[in-house]
Order: sequence, then C-alpha cells, then structure tokens
Amino acid sequence: MSATAAATTLWRNARLVTLADAPGWGLIERGALRVRGDRIVWVGPEANLPADAPIAAEHDLGGALVTPGLIDCHTHLVYGGQRASEFELRLQGASYEDIARAGGGIRSTVAATRAADDDTLFASARARALALMSEGVTTIEIKSGYGLSRDDEARCLRAARRLGQALPLTVRTTSLAAHALPPEFEGRADDYIDAVVQWMDGWHAAGLVDAVDVFCERIGFTRAQTQRVFDAARRLQLPVKLHAEQLSDMDGAALAARYGALSCDHLEHLSAAGVQAMAQAGTVAVLLPGAFYFLRESKLPPISGLREAGVPMAVATDHNPGSSPGLSLILMLHMACTLFRLTPEEALRGVTAHAARALGLQASHGTLQAGKQADFVVWDLEHPNELAYWFGRNPCRRVVRAGMER
Repeated sequence: MSATAAATTLWRNARLVTLADAPGWGLIERGALRVRGDRIVWVGPEANLPADAPIAAEHDLGGALVTPGLIDCHTHLVYGGQRASEFELRLQGASYEDIARAGGGIRSTVAATRAADDDTLFASARARALALMSEGVTTIEIKSGYGLSRDDEARCLRAARRLGQALPLTVRTTSLAAHALPPEFEGRADDYIDAVVQWMDGWHAAGLVDAVDVFCERIGFTRAQTQRVFDAARRLQLPVKLHAEQLSDMDGAALAARYGALSCDHLEHLSAAGVQAMAQAGTVAVLLPGAFYFLRESKLPPISGLREAGVPMAVATDHNPGSSPGLSLILMLHMACTLFRLTPEEALRGVTAHAARALGLQASHGTLQAGKQADFVVWDLEHPNELAYWFGRNPCRRVVRAGMER
C-alpha cells in the first residue's frame, strides 16, 4: 500500500454542513470527506466520490450531522483563583466598575495569578480547555492579562502555548498586558504602557505572541495609550484586536480599524461610525453574550447595523473569572440567538467561519472545504439549527481535529 493511500481516510454517509458559501448552511446530504494527513482533500456528495481514490480507512457516520470544528475566538483561560464573591456583590447592586475601582475585579485575579505556580496555572487552564473541547471546540484563542508584569505575563502566555502542545487543540495566543493597571503602577498609566511596549519585544522574540489586544475603556486605557500599544505591535508585525465599546463609546473600534484589526470585541456601545470603520477595514465583530448576560447589561450591540454593513459577526465565550465564567460555547451560540437575535446560521458561522477570520485563520479553518485543516464535529442532531435550539445538553458525538479523532 502506498504512503498516500495509508494516510487517506474517508468519512462518509454524513449530512455535511460545509458553510462554504454565504448565505446558507452549505448542506450536502449523504456527503463525504476525504482526509489526508491533517487536511481535507475532497468534500462533496458521496455519489460523486472519485472512484480511483485510494482509501486506507473508512468511517460510516450513519447519516449524522457534521459541522466544522468549533472555534472559541475570545477567552482568558489562564488565571488563578475565582471571583464568586464579586458575583454576590453585583447581585446586591454593585456595578462592575464599582468593584474594579474598589480594588476588586481584574486586580484580584492578578494577585491570585501571580501567587500561583506555573503547574497550577497550567492545570487549571487545562481543565477549562477540556470542558470546551468536550463540546466540539477544536481551536481556541487565549489572552494573557492577569499577570501584568513582564515575567507573569510571559508565564501566562507560556501556559497557553503549553496547552496547544499537550492537547489536541489549536491555540492562538494574544498579549493583553494592557488589560488593567497593576498596583505597582498606580497613578502611572503612561509609565505602565511604556513598560508594556518594552516587554512586547521579549515576548515576541520568545515566540509567545500571535496577536496584541488592549482594554480600551474608562476603567482601562485611553485611545492614546491604546495607539501606543498598537504602534508597537505594528513594528513587530503582530496583528491587533481590541476590547472595544463594552461599557462606553470610546471610539476605539474606529481606531482599531485604522490598524486593520482582526476583531473588535464586546461592542455594546458601538456607534454607527464605528460600524462603518469596521466594515471598511474588514474587521470582525466578536459578540460576547456570556458577559452581557452575567453583567446583566441592557444595551445591545448594534446587530442590525453590523448585519446591514456586512461586518462578519463571531461569537465567543469570553471565558474569564469576573464577567463570563462560562465554559460552554454551545450555550453562547444559543445566547447569541436569544439575547442578540442572531439567526441560527449566523450564530453557527460565528463559532466557525467568522471566528476563524477573527483569529486570522480563515484560509485554514472554519469551513469544510478542500485544503483546510480537517477539523470537524459529528453531532447527535438532525439539522444545524438545533445547535442554537437546545441548551443544557451536549450533543457532541465525535470530534476530529487535524485529521485525528480525539
């Protein structure tokens, strides 16, 4: 048997949701996938399968529904401790900003993260990653931002890289050192940004960073400070992302768009001008319904404006200990429909094709097409709209990532 034949696997008798062209599900009834190594080499109706294609192994999926692997394109998975007590405070009327200004919020997680050793940080993040993976997640973005020092940020980024090496999971890392002001820089935000810009060189040289993010907000960093971080990222040829317009309109999305940002995330207070800037730049809007729900927000992102402008909308968990401690991307898909009124198709594209674009991976991930990485999920469902319909159950039956069943 040739090496090519030995490396080729056929997955057949499936209801394929390719998402290859928009709009529409890209459904192929009784479809088949040929996989060689970690790539899809052919996809289509089983009746059209090339007769001369050598197959080393074959899997009959019994007519099951198959989608691209899910992509969680915004998480803060590496951190120490938890903040359940703050959840109680918010239930008693304290706001997210009140808690942050009183020394809680991100700073409390920074203290717990700095106190945790490397193995503890990795073990807790691994448990969270496994929870997401159990629901069909094959690719994940992990932000730093809870170390807020040169060495502790590097530790968080290394833990994220280690997850990608230890688990059958594609991991993209994002430096979010400009997440909050650490206590040792109290009252010296510009000095801290100077430090972050200097630290970025070392993290980049060590291969720890795939993208750069900033929390541009009244309790975060100004547009001018954000621009300095983005300038440093541009010098290092790193793409940028932005926590934008979550609590107020800082006009951050327009700034990020000028830098060709991969994504702007949250966006509850996004203006019409910000929508147009994102549309012109091709920047993805990452919607985070878990944070919206957990913080009991009432101002919705401008979904209709984003839709009309043709801005791709991704959906992510925003998993973090303070504002979105959820570990179910399927639940976020459901919430994107119920809270934000996305259609089921938009929501599924939001955790596949558009999520891939938010990570700069659209050429290799997010749809079932020849040439893309062989990441797909077999579901105990009849139609893709059921992924948005059910909640509180896990219909994931089998997962293939990079051509290997895990």
